Order: sequence, then structure tokens, then C-alpha cells
Amino acid sequence: MSSSRLPGKVMMRLADRPIVDWIFRAALCSAEIDDLVLATSQDPSDDILVDYAKTRGISVIRGSLNDVLDRFLLAAEHTKADAIVRLTADCPMLDPALIDAVVSMWRHNDHTDYVATTLYRTLPRGLDVECVKVSALLELREKATGYHRTHVTSMLYAAGSEFSRLGLVTSPDRSQLRLTVDTPQDLEALSEITSLTGDRVVGWMEILNILGDNPRIAAINKDIRQKDVSEG
Repeated sequence: MSSSRLPGKVMMRLADRPIVDWIFRAALCSAEIDDLVLATSQDPSDDILVDYAKTRGISVIRGSLNDVLDRFLLAAEHTKADAIVRLTADCPMLDPALIDAVVSMWRHNDHTDYVATTLYRTLPRGLDVECVKVSALLELREKATGYHRTHVTSMLYAAGSEFSRLGLVTSPDRSQLRLTVDTPQDLEALSEITSLTGDRVVGWMEILNILGDNPRIAAINKDIRQKDVSEG
């Protein structure tokens, strides 16, 4: 809830559904995810998230506001998981089919530390799915410092990383498009999409077709600069 560029964004509404609930729904529609946990902070501003998750029957763990890696480790301990799927709460257009594809890749290559749609980004920002082996997270606990603890996975794919990785890529490259919510312009663009689709899960290819048919929507947030991981 303490986003610097759009405070409270994850409880703002798209098609009359809180943004965080779009993420809950995508995860619950996934055939490959075994358990769902909201890993939020102990900051009082996040009490509203905890209360909402409880109304949806979602498990919650709370930890440090800035040490997000520690929250993921708490979630791993809570679920006794072999791997954690990271779905950030500012990506309401997540497609359960992409979640399943990434997790299936890991299940068939479970020696791999990290599988993601973001390793070689070809999908729009906001269709981000990362699957991390818990043993890799435990290794990060001992090694990660600074912004690597805020961004959880950044040390896994940093230059010189020795962690094993797999990337899901698609063609053509549409990585220049934004489907995440980080600014008012992002929210406006997604509101335009949901005005056409309504309150339903939309497949990633359908979204790309909508943006291709409606270039004015993609233009709304095309000039937004994504913050670098080193900026926190």
C-alpha cells in the first residue's frame, strides 16, 4: 500500500474489483499452484490488505516492509514449498496460462533455480511470472544485501550470477508495452482495457490483440519509465 508513485494502488479498482483481487484470481485459476499466500508487511498501512485477504480466504504472512526476501522465506516456511511462484500485486492482467507454463517448465527441470517470463523479456511488463526454488532463496538469505533484498529475485539474474535459469520467451517481442500499475497513466490504460473486456480473466494473446487494435490505449503509458532495480 505504500507505493511511492501510486500510493494504495493495489486496492484501487479495475472493473469494480480491487487490483490485488485480480492477482488472487489469476493464482486461484492456475492449475499448477498448490497454495496461495499474501506476503505483505507489518506496516499498519497494509492492514487493509490483510483484512481483504481474509474475506477471500487467502492465507497471510507479514514481515519487513523493505526486506521482501525475508517475507518470501516466511511464506516458504509457512507452506513447506519446494518452489515459490512470485506474483507481484501490481500485475492485474496476469494470465493463469502463463503461470502454468512457467511452473510446468520448473516441474520438468526442477534442478533449475529460477524460471521466469522476465529473464529475457518479450512479453509486456505486467505479465511477470517468476518461479524460484526455495533452496535458492535460502542461499540468497546469506548473500543478498540492499536492493537485492527488496526485489527478491534480482540477484538470481544479475550479471555474473551462478544460479541456473530458464526463460520463457514469446514472439513477436512486445516488451515495450506496459500492463503493470505503477502510475496513474498505467491505471488509466488498464481501465481502458477492462472497459472492453469487463471483469474476467483475459488471456495474454487477447490483450495483445486489443492493444494492437487500439493503439491509443498503448499510447497512454508508453512514455512511463520503469524504475531500475537499484532505485528500490
